[in-house]
Amino acid sequence: MPVLTAGGAGVRHRRRWLFRDLDVRINAGEKVAVVGPPGSGRTTVLLALTRRFRLSAGQVHLTGTAALGYVPEVSEPENVLSAAELVQERYLLLGRRPDTEINWHGLDPSLRGFELSPFQRQVLGVILARLAQPQLVALDATDEGLDESERDQLWALIDELAEDGIAVLFSARSVDDSRVATVINLGADQKEEVK
Repeated sequence: MPVLTAGGAGVRHRRRWLFRDLDVRINAGEKVAVVGPPGSGRTTVLLALTRRFRLSAGQVHLTGTAALGYVPEVSEPENVLSAAELVQERYLLLGRRPDTEINWHGLDPSLRGFELSPFQRQVLGVILARLAQPQLVALDATDEGLDESERDQLWALIDELAEDGIAVLFSARSVDDSRVATVINLGADQKEEVK
């Protein structure tokens, strides 16, 4: 069952298209990668597909909740709050009481936002996104600032989300096509190709 369907989606900025004519369908538990070099529009595609960025053309239909994980400069953790305080704050914003024990995935809950490494920001982003009980989680820049071990650990988290039936939409500079259901390739010429 699709959790996200996009048809003819596009975003135009001034006289040029950042991306256009994007058709994609994401089912529950699928992993979909938005891939391209820096400046190719990966973050814009990610935000547009989760309805956090206004489309200039086409449409995006979500059948459930889409939650943002870590998206640099969009969903940055508050510098002075600890990871535990950020979780408490998210529960308050969702209007919910903590209903389960938090799996910290090795993250120290006492670390403050400014102390978090790029990998730890990704882990915290997944934790915070899951609190909304979403059908889709979006993560940006999943291969930036991470060493090989951290990338493997992040892949394990992404796989865990998918195994739980949550669709995962993420951006990266490159990806092993065999690990995902769909790859949205964005090139320097701003033409996208969906495989």
